[in-house]
Amino acid sequence: MAGFDDREKAFETKFARDEEMQFKLTARRNRLIGEWAAEKMGLTAEETDAYAKAVVQADFEEAGDEDVIRKLLGDLTSAEVEIDDAGIRTMLTEKMIEARRQFIEQAE
Repeated sequence: MAGFDDREKAFETKFARDEEMQFKLTARRNRLIGEWAAEKMGLTAEETDAYAKAVVQADFEEAGDEDVIRKLLGDLTSAEVEIDDAGIRTMLTEKMIEARRQFIEQAE
């Protein structure tokens, strides 16, 4: 019975670690896309930092990426940057790849 309990504990630990890593990757991705969007809108360095943090915070509104997409699309459209939903989704994918690359480089 102890073997089963140990295995269950190991699975729980792995699940928690995987969830934490996914959270960190998503936060990094959101920061990167926030920086990208800020550049498109012509924001200063200080404004870019604040905006990237705001994009990370926007992700806590609801599950999934829709809250981030809605924020980015609204802000970019208001700043008269030509972008659509598909363009933002493409950038989310690219920035997730970049976030993973950064985590791998950081671990080395």
